[in-house]
Amino acid sequence: MRALNIAATGMQAQQMRVEVISNNLANMSTTAYNTRRAEFADLHYQQVQRAGTVNSTTGVLLPAGVQLGLGVRASAVSMNVAQGALMQTGGELDLAIEGNGYLEVLMPNGTSSYTRDGALKRDPDGLIVTSDGFSVIPEITIPQDATGITVNANGEVYASFDDQVDDQLLGQFSLVSFSNQKGLEALGGNLYRETAASGQPVVGDPGVDGRGTFRQGYLEESSVDAVREITELIEAQRGYELNAKVITAADQMLGATTQLR
Repeated sequence: MRALNIAATGMQAQQMRVEVISNNLANMSTTAYNTRRAEFADLHYQQVQRAGTVNSTTGVLLPAGVQLGLGVRASAVSMNVAQGALMQTGGELDLAIEGNGYLEVLMPNGTSSYTRDGALKRDPDGLIVTSDGFSVIPEITIPQDATGITVNANGEVYASFDDQVDDQLLGQFSLVSFSNQKGLEALGGNLYRETAASGQPVVGDPGVDGRGTFRQGYLEESSVDAVREITELIEAQRGYELNAKVITAADQMLGATTQLR
């Protein structure tokens, strides 16, 4: 009986949907987190009688055949690239990206990763790093005697000193853009890695060629909408229950068949 296998694929699909929703809700407070959405597609169809074939009895073309679907499958877990709200923190190294773009991060193995988490810190040597201690590219070092840090919208970092009237330019942050942000591979820790689907990273100055700008003293909040996620969670739960009822009904039908004498 196909109904058992079809309903099983439906239960698996709804279970995956619940897992994606639970991950979204778990990251409600994660800086610059983008919500994910499970996407599904129907499985293969068994062509019992193809549409357009000639009826052997009457000799006319069949306007509609008999196609029996075999269930559902997961096609993708897509990332919503919409920007989250900006939260004011007042931190001099808290940088929110307004618009498109990622910060480039140097990993310990020498490769590059990308993040929108602008909660930056400085290590004991004054180097600006992420919360996990990875240096931001291009590397900018803050002098130990600096009394204040200012980052403008174009990513230029200035340091102020007690014995100087004018601020000193330390460097400029760049932003990286991709032709397909949804194709990036999530690594955890608010980091992403380029893939063949995302396209090559394009590095440039903020505010140029569609890239965003920086806002100092702000952080991008998670884009999770709790009300919407709870609504979808209820829908997924009901879908799971309905597929379970189909399995129960199919089992009862099989039981009735085996009891025929």
